[in-house]
This record gives sequence, C-alpha cells and structure tokens, in this order.
Amino acid sequence: MVWGYTKENGPSTWASLFPIAGGSRQSPIDIRGNECKPCSGLAKISASYSGIQIADVSNNGHSWKAQVKGGSSRLKGGPLADEFILEQFHCHWGKTNDTGSEHTIDGKTYPAELHLVHWNKTKFNSFSEAAAADGGLAVLGVFLKVGKEHEELNKITKLLPFIQHKGQAITVTEPVNPASFIPKNGSYWTYSGSLTTPPCYESVSWIVYKDPMEVSQSQINNFRGLRSYHPCESCPKDEFGGNIVENYRPPCPLMDRQVKVFNEE
Repeated sequence: MVWGYTKENGPSTWASLFPIAGGSRQSPIDIRGNECKPCSGLAKISASYSGIQIADVSNNGHSWKAQVKGGSSRLKGGPLADEFILEQFHCHWGKTNDTGSEHTIDGKTYPAELHLVHWNKTKFNSFSEAAAADGGLAVLGVFLKVGKEHEELNKITKLLPFIQHKGQAITVTEPVNPASFIPKNGSYWTYSGSLTTPPCYESVSWIVYKDPMEVSQSQINNFRGLRSYHPCESCPKDEFGGNIVENYRPPCPLMDRQVKVFNEE
C-alpha cells in the first residue's frame, strides 16, 4: 500500500508501514502558547539566500515540491549550532480555508503551511545522508493566511496548472528568493521533531514562525487543483475525488519534549 491521506492509507496507518511514525519525537504538534518556555539562549534565525535556482516544481501525488538546484543558502543561529542549506520547499493545505496547516496554535489551524527544508552541511555530505540522522535537518514552518497575492510565491503557483497530475514536473526559469517567504518579525517556536511525511525520520529541528504569510485565495485554489494520480491512471474513488487536499498530518503527542519560544522585540 502506498501511503497517503485518505481513510485507507492516511496518517493513522503510517506506523504499520514506517514504525518510527509511532515514535516519541513526531511532528507536527499543537503548540500551546502558555506552555512554551522563553529561552534567553535563543536568538533570531539568520537565513540568507542568493541566486536560488529551482530545478523544477513537481507533483509527487501528495503535494507540490520545488527542488533547489543552484545558488547559495545559509541557515544558522537560533537553536541551530551548525550551518544548514536549503534542499526544497513544499506545502500542505486543506480542502477549505478551515483546515490545512500541520502545526496548530492552541488548536487554531491555518489554510496552509509552507515548509522550507534545510540539511546540515556542517556534519553531512548530502541531503539523503542528513535526512535520517539526528540533527540532520532544520525545517522552517510558515503559516499561510488568505489576503493579498504573494508575488514571489506566484512564480510557483502560476505553474501548478501545468503539473496537475502525479509524476508531472515543470522547469522554473525565474530565480526564486525564499527570503521573501520568511516573516519580517522573527518570532518563532522551536522544538525537536520529525518529518511530517513517511518515513517520518526524527531528524528535524523545527522552527515555526509566529506570523503568517499572506497569499491570495486564487493561489491556494491552485494548490487544490492538483491531482493525486498519474494521467494514465483512472481517478481513484476516494473521499477526495482524486484531488490533493487535506494533505496534512494531524498533531502528534508532545510527549516529554519542550517547546521553546523566541520573541523578537
């Protein structure tokens, strides 16, 4: 069985195929504001991106993914002792604007959540080596809310109608500046967690920004136009009608982890 988000293959079934998905450091979580610990040792994250070239944007049947192929990136500071570089970014979203984000804040959800996935360049030689290793990855989580169109993200969203089906990809000719996805206010929550999709490796330092990023309703609608099946396959008879929607994992138990908070004055 291929993992997914339907009743048959959704998050509640993942641990039977990927045992670590039942582990004690799984993501996402519900972040409870009043239980988070302010930490004097934390500082603003330093994220710099220069000339980022995207190889392509692809539909992998679960989301769209923008794969980085060139340029330079550097993520450091905050809870990170090492230097990380950007590998890819992707999104999770709901069927309506009432659901979509993976992390929730005191139970509140946003319509979507953007993940910028970085790997530890200090300790590892490749993304694949870092992905399964403790401290190997750092992911910036940014909530999306509906408002005005996001010009930089439009370089991606305008291409989504061309990759409607699973397995399709399209070249991105314009350079993309991921710094424009990061909120100007640097306040964030951070904790130790996992990938939110199988194999759910517990290798991620999560940095979830407090302030959301504005995107237009039509940009989110472009997410929802993607299909979860190949063009040569018939549309699956699942509860989503073959659309990629509700592609988020519900919050996992916090267990004995501590969520720390950095508030930018």
